[in-house]
Amino acid sequence: MTRPAANVAAHDVTPERWPRGISRQATMRISDVLAALGPEFGGISHSKLRFLEEQGLIHPVRTPAGYRQYSPADVERLRFVLTEQRDSYLPLKVIKERLAEMDAGEPAPGPSPRLAGGTAVPPDPSRRVWTTATVTEATGVDGALVDALVHAGLLQPGPGGRLEPGDVDVVRLAAQLAEHGIEPRHLRALRASADRQVALVDQLVAPRRRQQTASAQAHAATLAAEVGELLARLHSTWVRHGVEGLT
Repeated sequence: MTRPAANVAAHDVTPERWPRGISRQATMRISDVLAALGPEFGGISHSKLRFLEEQGLIHPVRTPAGYRQYSPADVERLRFVLTEQRDSYLPLKVIKERLAEMDAGEPAPGPSPRLAGGTAVPPDPSRRVWTTATVTEATGVDGALVDALVHAGLLQPGPGGRLEPGDVDVVRLAAQLAEHGIEPRHLRALRASADRQVALVDQLVAPRRRQQTASAQAHAATLAAEVGELLARLHSTWVRHGVEGLT
C-alpha cells in the first residue's frame, strides 16, 4: 500500500541549515563573496573559500559550467566561520561541530546573522599604514616608549618604516607593563621566546606551504593560526600557574 503523499513529505523534510530565514538563492559569484567579506576579513581569498568548502563548512552550488555560486545564507555561514577563527581562535573541527549543532536547531552564539551587504562595516584597521608616528598617535603612548621598543628590537619597522598591524597591541601592552616598572629591555627574552615558537610553527607547516595548490596554501595558513594559538595558550598557562605559586 502506497503512503499518502502528504505523509511522505512530512517524514522526509530535511531541516533547513543555519542560518535560517536568509535567502538560499545562489546568485553570488566568488568575487561577490570576497567583496562582501573582504572589508571585515582582510585575509579572505579564493583559496580560503575553496579550502573551507573542502572541509565541509560551506556548500556552494555549481553551475552547469562548473562555476561556484553562493547565496546570502552561504555568506553568513562564512562570516560565522571566519569570526570564530579570528576572535575565538577555534580550530575548524570545533567550528564545524558548532555549525552542525546550529543546523540541528541549537541557538547560535553571539548576535543574529545579518544580510550580506546589509550592514555597513567599519574600516579595517589592519589596512592602515602603521609607522612609529601613527602608532604613537593611535595609542596615545609616549613616543619615547615607542622608540625604546624599536631600539630593543620589540618593534621591527620594515621598508619605509612600516610596522605590522599587530604592533599596535604590542605598544599598548608594553605601555601597561611600563606602568609597573617593566621596561622594553626586560621584554627581549619574551620576544625571543615568541620568535622560537614562530620558527616551530614554520617548521610544521613548511611541507604544506611548499605545495603549489591553493588548497594546500590555505591549509597551511589555517594550521599555522591554530597551532600558534595553542602555543600562545600553553605559554599563558605556564605563566599563570607560575604566578599563582608566588602568592
